[in-house]
Amino acid sequence: MSIFSKFFGRKSEKTEENIPNHERGKYMPEMKLPVDERFTINFKANGGKFLYCENIEEVQQSFNAILDENNWHDDKVFLIDERLSELFKDFNLNSTKKLSESAYFLSTCEYLISDDGSLLISSNQIAEKKLIELPDNFIIYATTSQFVETIGEGLNGIIKAKSKQKIPTNITTIKHFKTADDKDFLSYGSSSKNLYLLLLEDL
Repeated sequence: MSIFSKFFGRKSEKTEENIPNHERGKYMPEMKLPVDERFTINFKANGGKFLYCENIEEVQQSFNAILDENNWHDDKVFLIDERLSELFKDFNLNSTKKLSESAYFLSTCEYLISDDGSLLISSNQIAEKKLIELPDNFIIYATTSQFVETIGEGLNGIIKAKSKQKIPTNITTIKHFKTADDKDFLSYGSSSKNLYLLLLEDL
């Protein structure tokens, strides 16, 4: 059963996935959590901020709440994926291609990696930029169909999807996150990001 179903009250029959290990017998193997639940646990343990949305209206409401929380409504956003301009057109985003002018980075990602709670990204999202060059603050829009078990599975997905097109370059993962005010000398030069994930249910 999906962790989102647990949180938001969807009813389903009791399955083997929600039977506690101690009830399954001494010699039964440990149950492996579903990919969505493992991702959520690992992502939050990494320091990421997670906002689950059941529809586009909730995505936009959550996006507005992030802008309110950080006073970013009038700030410039670093934006490469122009599809997001259409998705958030009601916000009249002040986008820029100049990193030095931007308060935050708005982007998609390739896949959500359950095993370690990381986000797989490529040149489709960040062009040829290094993570350390990008703004400290990220807002990532993704969907539940982007969950995969491992980085290897995500890489295979990229290759298959682009089999007849040019495979993207600059493929990397974002794994370590931080709070907006986590700027002590220990984080200097780090590629850790203050990251919000807007996750749309599309399955």
